[in-house]
Amino acid sequence: MSSPAIDIEKMSPEERLRLIEALWESLRSRPETLPLTEAQREELDRRLDEMDGGESKTIPWEEVKQRLRDRSE
Repeated sequence: MSSPAIDIEKMSPEERLRLIEALWESLRSRPETLPLTEAQREELDRRLDEMDGGESKTIPWEEVKQRLRDRSE
């Protein structure tokens, strides 16, 4: 693999975050290009089975965000 054409060390934190977002979007738009390991596939199947069987506890998004805010204080 060659070195990147950009010097990450010279980028501001905001520029780095934008780069991360751009990279993530490029991966997210084509999930089929990211193969899962067998262990990852088994874990996803297990969690889906729990959800389908009504065995998993869910948390509303607003509560998750509040918990994260509380942890960062």
